[in-house]
Amino acid sequence: MEMAELSRAEWRRSSYSGTNGNCVEVAADCGMRVLVRDTKDHEGAVLAFQSVVWRRFAGKVKSGT
Repeated sequence: MEMAELSRAEWRRSSYSGTNGNCVEVAADCGMRVLVRDTKDHEGAVLAFQSVVWRRFAGKVKSGT
């Protein structure tokens, strides 16, 4: 993934995040992937998940299973 792609991404953080910055940010990548990064390290590693995989993961987290 190129830096130009990442700089255009619209990153967002959960409204449940605390003020200490211990959280992650997510961004959509043209609807094909979901990007995830550490809020405190914008220059660090970025994980990319297929959208369907991310939705499955988020659904499991929300349901507590």
